Formats: sequence, structure tokens, C-alpha cells
Amino acid sequence: MRLDREQIVAAALRLLDEVGVDGLTMRVLADALKIQAPSLYWHFKNKQSLLEAMADALIAPVARAVPPGSWAEQVSFIAWELRAALRSRRDGARVFAGTFSINDNVIRTADHLIGVLMAAGLPRQKAAWGALTVTYFVLGFTIEEQGAYEPGGSEGVALAARREEFTRFIGDRYPHVAACIPDIFDGDQDARFRLGLEMQVAGLKVLSSAS
Repeated sequence: MRLDREQIVAAALRLLDEVGVDGLTMRVLADALKIQAPSLYWHFKNKQSLLEAMADALIAPVARAVPPGSWAEQVSFIAWELRAALRSRRDGARVFAGTFSINDNVIRTADHLIGVLMAAGLPRQKAAWGALTVTYFVLGFTIEEQGAYEPGGSEGVALAARREEFTRFIGDRYPHVAACIPDIFDGDQDARFRLGLEMQVAGLKVLSSAS
């Protein structure tokens, strides 16, 4: 069976759901494809180059059809799309964060985000760094979000167990953290993401008005 890069990447993403990024090796992928491991190296020189291609494929849907609106609405739309794309696969955020993918979907998304910020009046450097900052927020949030529970398990049960362990550890030694335990372990991930993104956009608005 002769495979092209796209077929290999698609198979790798399916396998990612089963074994996670740590369990995904070139040998494991070759076994799943029923080919010899050296055959993969015709397409990808190592696991890192495979992960870069997977990261690019993951965000293929992002920023394809950004609706008209204010620049803040467009930045928020892209951020929500990026989070959804990374959440579509187990360890998706870790796959993306662990690469410096120089591929079309990654660059296209960055170009769109930078363009929106430049159109908002941000100078080149602030637009570029602002786009990176928003991206880093989405990545960090989603990595924590995906790491909060075991794959295939119940997020609610996992959070409850962590909250109990966390509460025992805190005791009365850290009163400010203790007071915020209900907020720290609030399971409404969308609300948490929305607030964090609003903080990012608010900061960009300040920079935009100062430029």
C-alpha cells in the first residue's frame, strides 16, 4: 500500500485519540498503517516533522470564514475557532504547542490575525506580538483544559477528585487560595475561556487606542 503525506497525517491524528502524543511514535504509527517504519521516513524525517504536519492539519478549519464585525469580534472568533480545533483531538493543544510549524494553515491563520490587528491601528510589532499573545493564551488554556481529566473519563469526576486533594493540601495555610477554591474548580470551561479572552482583547484595545 502506497501512502501519501495526507493519508499518513490523517492516520496519525486518529491514532492520537487512542494513544496520546506521548504514545504516538513512528513505530506505533507504522504498525497501525501495516507498513514498515522506514517507509514513514520517506515523508517525515522524524516525529517532530510529523507533529508539525499534524498541527497544521488540526487547524485547517480555523479562520476560513471569519464573519464581518469589529476587529475585537474577529479576534475573538478566531480564538474560539482555534480552541475548538485543538480540542477536536486528544492532546491537540500539546501537538500544536510542541511545534514551530511552517505550513500553510498555521501561517494563514497567523496572517489573518495579524492583519486584523494591524487594521485596528496597531503598529506592526504590537500586531505580531499581540497575535502571538492571543495564540499563547488559547494554547495554554487548552493544554490545561485537556490535561484536567483522563481521556475517555469523566471530566466532572476528575475535577472533583482533584478539588478534594487540593483542598486537603491547602488547609488553612493559604487563605486567599482557599477562599477561591470554588472559582478555581468551577467546571464551566467556556466561561473561563471567555473571561480570559476578554482580558486579552481589553489589553489590545488599550494598545490600539495608545498607538
